[in-house]
Amino acid sequence: MQSQFGIANVWIQGDFVTRATAVLLLAMSLASWIVIVIKALDIVKFKKRAREARDFWHSEDFAAGLDKLQGDAANPFRYLALEGREATQHHRNTQAHLHDSLDVSDWVTRCLRNCIDEFTARLQSGLAILASVGSTAPFIGLFGTVWGIYHALVAIGTSGQSTIDKVAGPIGEALIMTALGLAVAIPAVLGYNALVRGNKHILNSLNSFAHDLHAYFVTGARVSLPSENGARIVPMKKG
Repeated sequence: MQSQFGIANVWIQGDFVTRATAVLLLAMSLASWIVIVIKALDIVKFKKRAREARDFWHSEDFAAGLDKLQGDAANPFRYLALEGREATQHHRNTQAHLHDSLDVSDWVTRCLRNCIDEFTARLQSGLAILASVGSTAPFIGLFGTVWGIYHALVAIGTSGQSTIDKVAGPIGEALIMTALGLAVAIPAVLGYNALVRGNKHILNSLNSFAHDLHAYFVTGARVSLPSENGARIVPMKKG
């Protein structure tokens, strides 16, 4: 019965520091799971958008390709295509700014890279929380354990009873704080690693799409996959 209600005893018998440590671990755990769930849903959504982007090049023209990329403003592939088209039109229709002295290839590359960098920052937002929780939660739990053991030993010394049955209970309950710290840190670390792998997959797809867009806007064609005769240029009418 003592072990069954060990966590409750830690809360009831603990002082302000112990309770604050437990609340902090709980808040860190909730923050971690919120980030994991939200970012995992984003990865699933963006992977679907990446599959849709493969059909973009099977369109008759640019406008038809945009229709296949959905109208969602959060779709990075659609946003990348629109920004690339706008950059190309801006460079070819105006010569009023210093940046227009760049050739169209460098200008389109710069605009596409800026879009990818913005999306990368948005995609990686929240991962710092998981990294912080995974690295600090075990030490916070250890701090709660040390603090609990200290007060348990002080209470045992005051009562003058140092038998094993009197020592094991309070110290065992204090060690629960270490277990709580690990229980908070492990999901955060695993979630961080899984999200990083998912983000890498999406960014690879986005970079590949940007490479094809660059070839299309600069040369009016898309570089196809390498074949026995080398890379081929697949024409695509501009919209």
